Amino acid sequence: MMLFHSEPTPDLTPTPEQIQAEVKAWQDWMKSIDAQGKLKNPGEALGFEGKIMHPDGAITDGPYAEVKEIVGGFIIVCSETIQDAIKLAEGCPALENGGKVEVRDIMNFEGM
Repeated sequence: MMLFHSEPTPDLTPTPEQIQAEVKAWQDWMKSIDAQGKLKNPGEALGFEGKIMHPDGAITDGPYAEVKEIVGGFIIVCSETIQDAIKLAEGCPALENGGKVEVRDIMNFEGM
């Protein structure tokens, strides 16, 4: 799984052209992974609003009330190793804007 991290920039308002260019960059990057037969789930972009439930039952505003970084979306890819998945993450548009790509394995509990 690849999780895309970025810092919120409320003072930045992209133009429609900038938004279109960014959407195209994401589409092109994901198409390149799909062309290799490695895109398992194209994931989703995540919204900017949410809530966080804490162990004591408290509910706070989220997703970034306590942190300066948000998870903006995810995709699921197929790879043999984490290193192979990292190679797929190269060229991710999030990296061009100061964001990060977190690459995680997904535990398989089938057959347990």
